[in-house]
Amino acid sequence: MKTYLRLGLAFALVSSAVAVRAADFRDHLGLQLYSLRAQTKESTTGALDLAKTYGVKEVELAGTGSLTPDKFAAELKSRGFTPVSGHFGWALFEKDIAAVIKDAKTLGLKYVIIPYPPVSKEKPFTEEMAHMMAAKFNEWGAACKKEGLKFGYHPHGLEFKPTAAGNGEVMFDILARETKADLVTYEMDVYWVFITGQDPAKLLAKYPNRWELLHIKDMLKDFARGTHTGGSPASAKVTVGEGQIQWSEVLKAAQKIGVKHYFLEDETLTPLKSIPDSFQYLRALKL
Repeated sequence: MKTYLRLGLAFALVSSAVAVRAADFRDHLGLQLYSLRAQTKESTTGALDLAKTYGVKEVELAGTGSLTPDKFAAELKSRGFTPVSGHFGWALFEKDIAAVIKDAKTLGLKYVIIPYPPVSKEKPFTEEMAHMMAAKFNEWGAACKKEGLKFGYHPHGLEFKPTAAGNGEVMFDILARETKADLVTYEMDVYWVFITGQDPAKLLAKYPNRWELLHIKDMLKDFARGTHTGGSPASAKVTVGEGQIQWSEVLKAAQKIGVKHYFLEDETLTPLKSIPDSFQYLRALKL
């Protein structure tokens, strides 16, 4: 009996260690290929060759450059990349969701993500828009689920404006509350959450079953927070670890709730220097 107990305890300890290891963000640390947008314009395959030098396996797509989805998928496969997710604009979903799903499946994606709300100068982000978006997300999420895909949304900062309720609620709370967890997931861009004055770690903990993907990029130390414009100058984005975001806290919180995929998204003025430096920082980070 004691032997069985010892074996059971040993198995439990090994299982626990494996579980902790599997939760490490570095196991699924990849690159959002938008980081190499300038290089992609010059040569799509050249940009993929460059991405391979960073030692990542998982990638997130933002278009397919000069290639068709099937050819882009073949180029990814030949370089050993796993295409986890891809960004598709709101207008593409509105125009032909079946085409989006077809391209996503051709590319071998697991997630399809809308990266920005349908706003313009004449059409600002409002509570009414948040309600409309939530309804659309449930509809599109159901269509994606039917085809074996996960639908998600990437907030860009506008969603953290306070609502008229005046009780601390922000518009993202509407999106989270009115969308079904089995149909809609969210991709946190830590920078765009942080710039609004929100605490990314606390926001992850507030909605522990909604965040499955995370964008990593850092903010210049002296750059002011508290804006909800959905934009900022490129000069405000710096190499990860050189800015004001407390990455150990954020990534601990992300690991705790089970975020599945992490993507470095570089929007600095010097991506060819910043990308490898950011990866070096993240791989050495102690949580």
